[in-house]
Amino acid sequence: MMHTTVGWHIELEFVEDDQHTRAVAMVRLPDGSEVRAHGRASRHTIDSNQPRVGEEIAGARALNELAMHLLNKAHGEIDSASGRISHPINV
Repeated sequence: MMHTTVGWHIELEFVEDDQHTRAVAMVRLPDGSEVRAHGRASRHTIDSNQPRVGEEIAGARALNELAMHLLNKAHGEIDSASGRISHPINV
């Protein structure tokens, strides 16, 4: 059995102010398509300003949405190839 190694690079970008962090996650797939997703985090006014924590939360939310987009894309491709309806399992 032959094994092939494939790698994907995911980009995460953040835009921040004192109260909010927005993240955009993007992956370019080997077929040339791109999948993008967004995440947000808001700091409560009584919390200390910790930009890294906002990035972690917004980034995790963007990656979670990216995963769901990839699952839906894959199931759409399965459906097209098989002529049946597949059912993604919720993560």
